[in-house]
Amino acid sequence: MIRLENITKTYPIGETCLTVLNGLNLNVEKGELLAIMGPSGSGKSTVLNLLGCLDKPTSGSYYFEDKEISRLSSSELAHIRARKIGFVFQQFNLMPRMTAVANVELGLRFVSGKDRRRALEALEKVGLAGRANHRPTELSGGEQQRVAIARALVKNPPLVLADEPTGNLDSRSGEEILSILMNLHTEQGITLVMVTHDLHIARSCQRIINLKDGQIVSEEKI
Repeated sequence: MIRLENITKTYPIGETCLTVLNGLNLNVEKGELLAIMGPSGSGKSTVLNLLGCLDKPTSGSYYFEDKEISRLSSSELAHIRARKIGFVFQQFNLMPRMTAVANVELGLRFVSGKDRRRALEALEKVGLAGRANHRPTELSGGEQQRVAIARALVKNPPLVLADEPTGNLDSRSGEEILSILMNLHTEQGITLVMVTHDLHIARSCQRIINLKDGQIVSEEKI
């Protein structure tokens, strides 16, 4: 489903360039559950941004569903991002004045527009059907992250990218969110790529890759 070939990513810093990814190669199979680990500055978030079509590589090729997309225009990448990719971040990024169900509907804004039925179904899948009309300030951190997961999944994307999805939660809420993601992966067969610092979370995945200095230095199948 995903193939990165000899990917480099550099950023200009004054008169020099900072190399964040350095000749990275990665394959992700359809339906795989992959964890990305590594120290701060190793390139984890940059990889996720590239996979999510939020950024372009400086060189190399990115194949998504057998189509080379790394040289597409920003509008073409936005089209793929809106229809094919769901995002779950450490920060919940919910609209504070909108109800849970209205926040979930935002995930459909570039696909089918508002669809209350689909939004409610997505909330039910994450166990929040009874909290649909509550605003973020009326929800716990774990509940807010469930809303964020429902928003990511409401358009039925083949790929979901999660960046430290339990990072802002206590251990109990974190375990609940992890369980929801694992169940959704099993039931819907989505491809899930998750950045985490937590080895316990990583070992819940099917494969772990470790990054250092913009390269994959180790890989482990669980």
